[in-house]
Amino acid sequence: MSDVNNTKLNSAIFLLTRLPGHGDAHLWISVPFCFIYVISIVGNSVILFIVKTDPSLHQPMYIFLSMLAFTDLGISITTIPTILGIYLLNSRQISLDACLAQLFFIHLLQCIESSVLLLMALDRFIAIHNPLRYAAILTLPRIAKMGLVAVIRAMVVILPLPLLLKRFQYCKGNVLSHSYCLHQEVMNMACSDIRINSIYGLFTKLLTMGLDSLLIFLSYVMILKMVLSIASHKECLRALNTCVSHLCVVLLFYTPEISLSVIHRFGKGSLPLLQILLGYISLFLPPLMNPIVYSVKSKHLRERIIRVFIT
Repeated sequence: MSDVNNTKLNSAIFLLTRLPGHGDAHLWISVPFCFIYVISIVGNSVILFIVKTDPSLHQPMYIFLSMLAFTDLGISITTIPTILGIYLLNSRQISLDACLAQLFFIHLLQCIESSVLLLMALDRFIAIHNPLRYAAILTLPRIAKMGLVAVIRAMVVILPLPLLLKRFQYCKGNVLSHSYCLHQEVMNMACSDIRINSIYGLFTKLLTMGLDSLLIFLSYVMILKMVLSIASHKECLRALNTCVSHLCVVLLFYTPEISLSVIHRFGKGSLPLLQILLGYISLFLPPLMNPIVYSVKSKHLRERIIRVFIT
């Protein structure tokens, strides 16, 4: 009986969902996806290349930006096989092991990105609060340790998710709501008691994105308090201007992600099209827009990027 149960568990197949459309429409829908992937991968790769090769950019803000670009690049690469496969090759099936591997890397990289955004908020706080000791506080070894802690935290928190899902049997329709695998989606396909997974999944969200977003908010409250105490109106605006890029990136990451989490937990079965669109936005928007936001706001970085493409 145990062998039969293990066979059912290991042979589970899931069906991915695409945007509504029939026939040739799916091929046309793949065109913007391909365009977005190309822009995201090229944009983040250029950021990594420029920061690595230009010694003048070996500063805390740009090192944190390269960490952000690396996680965005990872998320894009992780979702390419299923999203493009479903629209270009009409390949909707994905095995349990492949699905668990994909959801692990998606959640892992999103958790790391949340940590990096928190570190970038800390970077802005230190730059405004103590600009004279900014470089002395955020040294390269210290930044490396902070990045390592972010990766270890993500590994420790996210690794149990696929391990807990692996022990389930899946005997339902197994039709997922997205073109890729997420913990909440796969968990709901199980025909077992999922209370432990549900509690732990909520715990991971609160411990990672919930805690990080709260700390980012508190850091900006303190930044705003310090900036408003500056006597010079010009200096006040200059200090706030250094935070605009990071604030935009924070909103691009947390807004769709929190909205999608709320729909998954409290709006099951409602507005499936909105759920699919929010899923795409949460995956595509940060990797696509983060390099653009920082390139537009940072003159130093923008000049280096122009130099790469012109020379």
